[in-house]
Amino acid sequence: MEELGREHESHRMGMHTEQLTGRTQQVFFSPSEERNFTYRTGFDVDFNKRTELDVADMEATAINLELRRLMSEGYGTIVVKNPGAKHSLGVSILNRLQLYFEGSLGYFGCGLIDGPNVRVSGRVGWSFAENMMAGTVIVEKNAGSTFGAAIRGGDLVCKGDVGSRTGIDMKGGTIIVGGRTGVLSGFMMQRGRLVVLGDAGDNLGDSMYDGTIYVGGKIASLGVDAVTGEMTELDVQWLKRKLAIYGLETPNGVENMTKVVAGKQLWNYDNLEPTEKKLVL
Repeated sequence: MEELGREHESHRMGMHTEQLTGRTQQVFFSPSEERNFTYRTGFDVDFNKRTELDVADMEATAINLELRRLMSEGYGTIVVKNPGAKHSLGVSILNRLQLYFEGSLGYFGCGLIDGPNVRVSGRVGWSFAENMMAGTVIVEKNAGSTFGAAIRGGDLVCKGDVGSRTGIDMKGGTIIVGGRTGVLSGFMMQRGRLVVLGDAGDNLGDSMYDGTIYVGGKIASLGVDAVTGEMTELDVQWLKRKLAIYGLETPNGVENMTKVVAGKQLWNYDNLEPTEKKLVL
């Protein structure tokens, strides 16, 4: 009970002024740099402490629980062997971790993560890294549809081709596609950057609210309220630095990429008259 009467750091930061009573689900990060904004439930891991896990005969739930147990024992580098394209592996990891999958993953892999550095040597299925918050995730081969749906932060990279609706409802972070992307990529994008080094399918950036899309190849068509923008020196320098991190480059140089941004004609869509809506659409 004494804890309820104490002044939390959130009060001193001005996050709220009312006195909290009873139990609360609110979790606040420390504003001090040395505490590194980690979760209270996070594990103290050592990247130099490495182990391997063969999951050929394990179910997805058991695999995820074993990953959590290994982190609780301080393992900071975990190599998962024979994942066998199982679904929902490596999800909800809210911790710093070096995680390597030697093989392919199924649907919904590495969703709801915040902090780990993940590498997948094979392919991944639909909705990979959905709602990713932070960290880096690299897929060496191809990915399915809705790659990086609703991503909020971090770097998500697929060195091959991806399916449709890449970065749908994207809210931040960076998605990089080394090959092609399918239709409706960047649909309802709100923030962040989507970089496609190959071609992009129809309706790119449809109904995007904000954010930026860069395409190195051909664009089949732009979606509603998506328009081309002017490539600036800041765009060029940022692309060069970001692509160099992952050993990627565009066929024709970043200077010749096409920049796509929101036309912002739909920002006040509900206020438009019916005849004006027809002009926009």
